[in-house]
This record gives sequence, C-alpha cells and structure tokens, in this order.
Amino acid sequence: MTSDPVPDDLATRPTITLAPRKEKRAEQGHPWIYSNEIVLDERAKALPPGTLVTVLTGAGRRLGVASFNFHPLVSLRLFDRDPGRRIDAGFFAGRLKRALEIRTRLFDEPYYRLVHAEADGLPGLIIDRYGPALVCQLNTAGMALLEPELLKALDQVLKPEIVMLRNDSAARAMEGLETETRLVKGSLDGPFTVRENGMEFLADLAGGQKTGWFFDQRPNRAVTAALAKDMRVLDAYAYTGGFGVLAAGRGAAEVTLLDRSEPALALAVEAARRNGVADRVKTLQGDAFETLDRLVSAKERFDLVLLDPPAFVKSKKELGPGSRGYRKLARLGSALVGRGGFMMIASCSHNMALDPFVEAVRQGIQDAGRTARLIHTGFAGPDHPTLPALPESSYLKALVLAVD
Repeated sequence: MTSDPVPDDLATRPTITLAPRKEKRAEQGHPWIYSNEIVLDERAKALPPGTLVTVLTGAGRRLGVASFNFHPLVSLRLFDRDPGRRIDAGFFAGRLKRALEIRTRLFDEPYYRLVHAEADGLPGLIIDRYGPALVCQLNTAGMALLEPELLKALDQVLKPEIVMLRNDSAARAMEGLETETRLVKGSLDGPFTVRENGMEFLADLAGGQKTGWFFDQRPNRAVTAALAKDMRVLDAYAYTGGFGVLAAGRGAAEVTLLDRSEPALALAVEAARRNGVADRVKTLQGDAFETLDRLVSAKERFDLVLLDPPAFVKSKKELGPGSRGYRKLARLGSALVGRGGFMMIASCSHNMALDPFVEAVRQGIQDAGRTARLIHTGFAGPDHPTLPALPESSYLKALVLAVD
C-alpha cells in the first residue's frame, strides 16, 4: 500500500528567482509578484501551472513560498513569508481556524464569507458559509492543485455537511483552468437558507450568481433599509431580494424588485413570503437599463432607489466605458427619485476607484438635472477584509445620497 504523495516536499521544492531589484513590493507585504518581475527562463516555464516554489531575490535571499503560474500577469502568489513552511492540510487548518475565529466574533450566526482569498492568507480561495454548507471557489492553478489538502482541512476544522465547488469564475480562464460546478460532499435539494440582518433569504448554491449570495453588501443593506420606512422603493438588479425584501421588512410601504433573472426573482418572492412582507413586494423582469429608461419616460417616482449592478469595469481597459455606464445608471436612477428621496448606487469593480466612481455618479445626477448630497459611503462587510498592501482587495463602494 503506497502513501499519498506529499503535496509540498521541502527537499524537492523548486525555486523561482526575481529579476534584480524587483523584490521591494513583496518585501512591503504585497502578496502578488508579476511575470515581468521574474526570471522566466526555460526551467521556470517548464514547471506545471500552480507548482509550489520558494521565491528568491536576485541576490539569492529567500522571500517565502508561493504558487507559480507563468501564464497570467500575476505569476506568483505568496502563501507564507517563511520559506520553510510546508503548504499542506495542516497549513490550511491553521489559516481556517484564524479566519473562523474572526468571523465568530463578528457574527452571531454562521452565514458569512469565511475565507476572502489573499486577505485571509489563502490566495485564490473563496469560501462562503451557509450554516452547515460551504461553497468554495478555487480560482488559481495553485489552489486547484491543493484541493485535496483543503478538503481535509475543512473536515478537520468545520466538519461541514455540504461542500460545493463553484469553480466557474472568469478568473480560472486566466489561470488556464476549466470551469466546473461540483458537489464534493453531501447533497443539495434546492435553495439554501441565508439569515442576514434579522431576516431569512434563499440562495441557489449550485446555479446562482457567484456562490449564491452576496455577503459583502450586508452592512449597506442595513443602512438603506433603515431609510425605507413608509417609502416606495425600487430595487434594481435585485437578484434574490437582499436589499428590497429587507427594506420591506423594515417597513417600506411598497417595494418593486427589478431583475432580468426569473429564477432569482422567484427566490426573492419566496423570501418575502417567508418574512411576511409578500403583500408589499412586487417584481419586474427585464434589462435594468431598458426598464429604468421606460420608468423615467413614464414619469414614475420612488422615495428610495437602490442600484447594485454587476461589475462594469472588469479590467483597466474597460474603465472608460464602465465610467460612462455608472454615469448613465446614476442619471436614470436619480431621475426616478421623488423630491426629498434617496438613492444608493454601488460598484463592485476594483478597477474603479472610489474618487472616479463618485465623480461618475455626480455627473449622472447632474445630467438628470438633480442635485444630491452624499450621506454615507459604504464598503464590503468585515467578513471581506482587505490587505493594506494590496489595494486590489478593496473593491466594493456603495454611495447613499439624499436627492433634491
């Protein structure tokens, strides 16, 4: 009987050397090293994507252990600054325990993002927790190779009943990985319950967007719902009702949920029923821009307009078109706000920094002939930590404005 192969053998682990004087950012805590900072000789290019390597400076000093894939721009992703650290199930268990300790201090119930990639010391890995169910995204070649060690550690630390791999993100294509959705433990018999902000929602763990729910918007949902009492609310890009159904639960007089996905709206309606607010919630199925434009033409007005679109700027080259998209969305949204009302508009594009996002929104509001004051700027919840040395890990912005 042969033993399982060692996932990370320190005696045989290969090395990758940085180009001269290219170690400064890594030494300052940035966990990514780019392909143009590496000596990409034939030996390096021959390494299988995702190989664990010891990273050396041009002078031969060891910087740490990383996964290596020379194909994408981000070629090295640092796991640990200790080059002698073995990346195995024990390593994963340690990082998972620390991530769990933080979340259990933050939340009373086990519904949150448990692992937020580099910010939790596990590059390329996302884990969202739905009570006894875990949904994981392994977005890099290095993390994909370490799947067996990860699964061992999950059983050791959390003992989940269900583990779903939602390996269907666009990031995998850049790593040369195929996309897949795979249930590796337990069974799913339909949508899964999510409890958030004191209410109950539904998430499709197998077929919904991302992992089925967007935990990052939790605090921004709470802020906007606190404004909603007795208001007429429009929730565009409503998905499964996180913003709009919560607003109804906080006393909104009427909520309209707008989304192009019929299955998502069906889950939102069921969430409204479960929370006893179905009589104040209605749905509109259709493209957001087209429907908003039609509502503006019909001179519809709402007291609170919520705009939570998908990422408009997925790369730096999309910054111009994406900025124009946010500007147009702000114009349409603010045109629908009645006098004395409010608007929330969000961006989940890390390539769209806060200041240019605010400027695009300002221009859109001006285009609509309206004025507004910014009363709250929100970000992702604390289960989505950021690394100060990695600005790219700060991506979500939510602006709440009083519109005049």
